[in-house]
Amino acid sequence: MELLIEQALEFERKKITRMTTSDRVSASREAKNLVLKINEIYKKNKDPKLMETMKTITLKKRKIEKRLKGMISTL
Repeated sequence: MELLIEQALEFERKKITRMTTSDRVSASREAKNLVLKINEIYKKNKDPKLMETMKTITLKKRKIEKRLKGMISTL
């Protein structure tokens, strides 16, 4: 569980500026996997800190996907 939380915090600190399209796709997938894994733990112990972590990761994921969709529509 500690390793998962550390990965989530590292993802939160990662900058999303100047990312290539493939970097954005991989970051979006990484965020999805992190949220799903954290959710499995959250279901068992209902820790509010886990919910906050999932929320922040999801917000960052949405920003990345918004940028991806904008780039795809311009091509």
